[in-house]
This record gives sequence, C-alpha cells and structure tokens, in this order.
Amino acid sequence: MSIIITQKGDWEPTKRYLDRLSRLQLDAVLNKYGQMGVDALSNATPVETSFTSRSWYFKTVVRGKSYYSIRWHNSHVVDGIPIAVILQYGHGTGTGGYVQGRDYIMPAIRPVFDKIAEAAWKEVTR
Repeated sequence: MSIIITQKGDWEPTKRYLDRLSRLQLDAVLNKYGQMGVDALSNATPVETSFTSRSWYFKTVVRGKSYYSIRWHNSHVVDGIPIAVILQYGHGTGTGGYVQGRDYIMPAIRPVFDKIAEAAWKEVTR
C-alpha cells in the first residue's frame, strides 16, 4: 500500500500572509484601548471621596515575545493597602466588622476586552 500526495501551486499567498502577521503593530492598535479601560474603571469604581476612581491609569502596551499586555493600575494606596483591591474583595474593619466587597472591575473592563478582541481580529484578518 502506498500514499501519494500531489501539490499544485505555490506557498506564496501563505508566505505573504504570515509575513504581514509578523509585522503587525498591535501595540499601536491596543494603546487606544488603554484610556478606554481607565475611563470604564473610573466610572465603575464605588465613589465615596472619588479619589480611588480618579486614580486609575495605564502604562503603555507591553509587548512580549509572544504576547501583548495592557496593564491598568490604581495609585490610591493607604498605609500600604491598595484601596481599589479592598473595594473589590472586601476587608475587615479596625473594630472587628467586615465590609463586603463589590465586584466592579471585571464587569467594567469586560466590554473593553470585547472591543480589543474585535479590533485585533480585524487587524489580523484584513
């Protein structure tokens, strides 16, 4: 028994596609979503004094060997405690009580992730 494989044509279209993918500048596409994430997080952050909601920022897109990353941060820290985190997960009080956390980060940022995925897909398939 033998198996015969026949191929016609060339790999030029595939080579051009892969070459274009290797030259993509997704960081330029992703940078515009950094501020969009800051706005979404700021608007969703529970507000008492508004200091935490005004403390969101992002650093430029980080490009690794096989990934891109947008990193959002919140600079409101009191006595070494990141306030955005305790708002999200809850915390104990000094008098033995507990303040329940409020899930606000993922619901706020999920629509931004969806837009990033859509934009990246358009960039890869154009």
